[in-house]
Amino acid sequence: MTHLAQLPSRGVVEVAGDDRVTFLQGLVSNDMTQAAPGRAVWTALLSPQGKWLSDFFVLAEGDRLLLDCPRAHATMLVTKLSRFLLRSRARVRDASDALAVHAAWGGKPDLPQASIAAPDPRLPEAGWRILAPSPVSGDATEADWDAHRIALGLPDTGDMEADKTLLLEVGFDELNGVSWSKGCYMGQELTARTRYRGLIKRRLVPVSVTGPLPAPGTPVWRDGQEVGQLRSGHGAAALAMLRLDALEAGPLACGEARLTPHVPAWMRLPQAAS
Repeated sequence: MTHLAQLPSRGVVEVAGDDRVTFLQGLVSNDMTQAAPGRAVWTALLSPQGKWLSDFFVLAEGDRLLLDCPRAHATMLVTKLSRFLLRSRARVRDASDALAVHAAWGGKPDLPQASIAAPDPRLPEAGWRILAPSPVSGDATEADWDAHRIALGLPDTGDMEADKTLLLEVGFDELNGVSWSKGCYMGQELTARTRYRGLIKRRLVPVSVTGPLPAPGTPVWRDGQEVGQLRSGHGAAALAMLRLDALEAGPLACGEARLTPHVPAWMRLPQAAS
């Protein structure tokens, strides 16, 4: 059964003009030449030091690229991207009031007229990303979508910390969020170094929750030692940022609950890579 949900927490930033692709290419983690009608790209904007600032889906339509981003980040993205325009033949604006963001999963949706849609590039099970001129009513809510993506282990804005999180800690490598062949972009050096030197010491992973769901940011403990932090949750499932050595340690304490990590099949850990 196909489910469709509007995502009010998402906004849209438009990058238009002849230089839209080359402009973004030097700023974000993925290859912007791969964005095309019917094919979305998931990517991130990093600090010069290689830490996550925001992530978004890029959908192409005509002479514009549409960034499906956290609504709370739209103004920040317009401001930061505009600083790099210089003489580029590109324009950046907040289009959140002109386009509504939706997600669909469980099958290909019946697309509304004039919508812009593409499969979610992270996992086939993640479904579709859809932009429409006005909100489309569906059979699901944003909370339903949140439960679906948490079950798959897919990160969202609340799972990452600005100027702290590394892309490889939250699955950007396995989930097609980084190009290793496109060349330089802002923050590229640290991202490459963490991959080739195996510097990742923690990962965002799904956990089952026994007991009351802890609030985001609640520390996770093992034998009296802090080994991570809960990031987001829904019902009896959540995502937690955990030290690698805690992933196979059995149930972990978090607030009044117990957490049991579950490493998804798509995730590659250092032990498996070696």
